[in-house]
Amino acid sequence: MADKYFSHKEVLFPCLNYSPEALSYVENEFQVRDDDVFNVTYPKSGTNWMREILCLIRCDGDPGWVRSVLYWDWAPWVESQLESALKYPAPRLLCSHLPVQLFPKSLQGSKAKVIYTLRCPKDVLVSLYHFSKLLRLFKTPGSLDSFLEDFLSGNVAFGSWFDHVTGWMGLKGNENFFSITYEELQEVGK
Repeated sequence: MADKYFSHKEVLFPCLNYSPEALSYVENEFQVRDDDVFNVTYPKSGTNWMREILCLIRCDGDPGWVRSVLYWDWAPWVESQLESALKYPAPRLLCSHLPVQLFPKSLQGSKAKVIYTLRCPKDVLVSLYHFSKLLRLFKTPGSLDSFLEDFLSGNVAFGSWFDHVTGWMGLKGNENFFSITYEELQEVGK
């Protein structure tokens, strides 16, 4: 499993499913289309919840497509499922955990939409800690105290939560950028 990380432009990534070459390609060569929709989050911030919402919107609320397509094909990850992302029919619905500075440069000047979901850092920390222990998709954490230190210093997969949120929220006010919190989604669901 992903017991090792590599650093790409000072951000840690799990060795499993990620490579410096793919990340460089995504940042510098991936061509964003004007009709693309990106579901962007820091890990454990509501990615899958928003992914399902966006898939249902895409299908006018009809769950038939969602039920008939494999989950990982609903909206591929641009940084780790590049081949699927490139083949996805227009309009593309794509997911990403990339910080804004590593996102495709071709986003600038495009009309592509970015939906950014953020979540309280305490809840992200706890969820990410247990997720890492259970599924081991990320490096196995030590104690919660040591994981807290790593989280606060950005020494976790996808880097600092604080930098991630600050970077993406710098796009707030752009007409193609929409942000919502996990907590707001919970309120709507009540």
